Amino acid sequence: MTHLNMTLWQVVVALALQIPFSKQKVEAVLSTQVVETESQFNDLFRFYKSLPVKLSDGVIIPTIDLRIKRVGKDPGFLVLDIDGTCITREQLEARYKHLKITGTPRGHSLNEETSYSQDMPWGRLSFGFKERKPACLASVVINPKNND
Repeated sequence: MTHLNMTLWQVVVALALQIPFSKQKVEAVLSTQVVETESQFNDLFRFYKSLPVKLSDGVIIPTIDLRIKRVGKDPGFLVLDIDGTCITREQLEARYKHLKITGTPRGHSLNEETSYSQDMPWGRLSFGFKERKPACLASVVINPKNND
């Protein structure tokens, strides 16, 4: 596990500054290697995963999921799974004042999430809370705009 001297909030800001994403940019911010996974069933995107990263605030990012289009200009898409220290919705709302519910569970799994999102100048930032553990943040999604 990589140890990074940054908080989750610092990581989110640092990653947003790297848009459009690349393997190298994400690796540089998170001080870890991201490796392309088998994506034999998807001709459109390259999928990258990483080993866990522990942050200075006790948050653990067990998985980093980076997706970049194989052909053409695309800013990429990034999902950080969140574990370790519990970040509550109240803590999130203290930092992001304009969150809206953008996704809700449909009752198929306890792993489904309620998503709270805020539009940013670069795209959409979303935070997911799983049905299994609804009090704690489970994921962060950085979904940049495609400026084509």
